[in-house]
Amino acid sequence: MQDNSLKIQDLKDKVESFVKDRDWQQFHNPKNLSMAIAVEAGELMEHFLWDGGEESKETFLKKRTEIVKEVADILIVTLALCNRLDIDVSEIVCAKIEEIKKKYPVDKCRGKKDKYTEL
Repeated sequence: MQDNSLKIQDLKDKVESFVKDRDWQQFHNPKNLSMAIAVEAGELMEHFLWDGGEESKETFLKKRTEIVKEVADILIVTLALCNRLDIDVSEIVCAKIEEIKKKYPVDKCRGKKDKYTEL
């Protein structure tokens, strides 16, 4: 499956089925899932620890398989959290992008790394 052929709801359903088959709903409360996201993000960051910007690109090329698995772990646990909290992923992502657009108007931030309060 690829991004252009699978709906987000299909991914959420796959994650939910995986969880139910293992009777893990009992462990999937918001606290535990949010902590699991942080743990998985830490495992992803560990691959790039101490790398510079260009060096991190080389690390990705060398460790692509492991890094991609960590990204998948983050997404799976995030989708599990969305399932538990009945969060519509498309809705919240689109709403957040609109919010960020207001904080970071193109004419003020293009090519800059400054926080919106510094623009």
